[in-house]
Amino acid sequence: MTVTETEYTAPLVVVDAEGGALIAHRPDLQRVDLPSDVTDLSSAADWALGYGLGRAKLSSKYGEDLGPLLVLTESALEFLGLPATLEDRRQLRVPEGAPSVKALAEAGWTLSRAGLAPWTHIFRDRDNVRIASLPWGAFDDNNQWGGIADGAHPSALAYALGLYAERVITPSGSTASTGTHLMTALRPPKHAAYERGTGRMHRVPVPGSISEPVDPAPPEAPDEHPLAADRTREQAKDPAHVLLVEEAMEWFREATQEEARLPYVVGLDLNVAFLAAANRLTVGTGPAVYTDGPAFDKKIPGTWLCDFSGAVLRTKHPRTKEWIELDPRLPSPFTPNGEPPTGPAWYATPTLAYAAELGIEVRPLAAWLRPDAGGFLDLWHNRLRAAYMDTLADLGIVPGMDEALFISSMATLKERDPEAVALLSAIKLTAKGAIGKMRERPRERRSRENRNAPWAALKRVTWSPHIRAMVISASRTGEHRKIVKTWAHTGLAPLAVLADCIVYPSAHPTARAVVPRKEDGSPLPGGFQLGPNPAFVKEEGVQSMEWFAEMVAKESNPGRHIKGTNAALGGE
Repeated sequence: MTVTETEYTAPLVVVDAEGGALIAHRPDLQRVDLPSDVTDLSSAADWALGYGLGRAKLSSKYGEDLGPLLVLTESALEFLGLPATLEDRRQLRVPEGAPSVKALAEAGWTLSRAGLAPWTHIFRDRDNVRIASLPWGAFDDNNQWGGIADGAHPSALAYALGLYAERVITPSGSTASTGTHLMTALRPPKHAAYERGTGRMHRVPVPGSISEPVDPAPPEAPDEHPLAADRTREQAKDPAHVLLVEEAMEWFREATQEEARLPYVVGLDLNVAFLAAANRLTVGTGPAVYTDGPAFDKKIPGTWLCDFSGAVLRTKHPRTKEWIELDPRLPSPFTPNGEPPTGPAWYATPTLAYAAELGIEVRPLAAWLRPDAGGFLDLWHNRLRAAYMDTLADLGIVPGMDEALFISSMATLKERDPEAVALLSAIKLTAKGAIGKMRERPRERRSRENRNAPWAALKRVTWSPHIRAMVISASRTGEHRKIVKTWAHTGLAPLAVLADCIVYPSAHPTARAVVPRKEDGSPLPGGFQLGPNPAFVKEEGVQSMEWFAEMVAKESNPGRHIKGTNAALGGE
């Protein structure tokens, strides 16, 4: 169906060429013919602005409206005089002297630093337009879009991307960069305010936001950072010198004789674990302040030096409420490899708070604390959580559904609606990728002379190794808390953990056999619960105990392959 051109507010269109003309496919599954004078990128951008593409700002009070996104197919690229492929595979951009780049400049458009690339951002006065070129790889695996554009018809792609834009934000690059863009769209760094003294408008910080890029504390700085210029190779590997332990867990062990007699192993997968960990998490929004020998306060976000080597981990017995030591079959929550720490290390606040829960007397040796703090990620979490739950609901997956139906429904998602599954994957990758991007390292190769020179990511307010560490710390300790709860009530101990996948021995080939329950059979609060909600679990996969033994013999983490492919790729 073709409609007449009229003003239409939508965040994006997918542009295709058909029969010697350009067609814009809209998210509402209708399409519109572009005027005959649209012959290059500049005129296409002018049309997008005049047609009313874009969307209102996400922040209720501050921020700016979001410009249009034009998604170009191969035929549209050819129609607009652009190459079907990028010859520069290293820079992934059209050369600066190319006619298409010159034409944009002549029309008054300015390209972002990335240039004319798979994701292009152009500016003119107060207008801005983004262009995503499908044949150049805008939505390929490198950009982690979950296959949302794989083989999709332009109209189907416009619908899927329109839903993503409506529920999350207009795509602006990889899912990781789009996720960090969402953070600042919801909490803009600054806003314009009238100053009575001068009678002029000036920009002031937005409450609750990060208004300026913040340097990491020295232990938080990656090896390439200017603050790490004097760091030795030995120091770079020393957790007492560098924040190394706040990573997702990757651990496995051999089964005991009793466990090995069970016929199955079952993998549980925590739903959107990083997103769940960000919920109501207080993080630093300003500079870190050094303190010697501070008293621990779980309300203060920061990075603490503490020695948990030799610590006895305990929990309270579910019935007697007396302290009991944790089973040695359980992994340590203080290292990513699950082994007990051997000396002091730098930790984020949630890890120390969890240590106190485990009966350890927490005595930090030093700390880098952030007195300016708040729920910077709260709005980001709420929006992504709603997008995730709404998309699951489209697939018939809702909270409170029968456990068996939930497991069977999750197992057949791709067969029932592959497009919606791709959208769901893109939403999950947005949450996971954004947290990872908060510690983005240099992409280019570096000589010894400029090894510690600043790089572009450091100019972003969302570049924050501190916040990344806080989220991963909260996620890992939250997972371990459920492991302890499960063991205390059932005696079950995991055989492997890979990030958010936990593998248990089982007498039955179903996740229903390993999740902890109360005496009446209902889910145990604080334990692993089956369901779609963030921090609940789904069944990752089921294999035989013989298969598990083979994986261990090969020194391969069984959590990586329990669903028959690579569990790590499923991720969040």
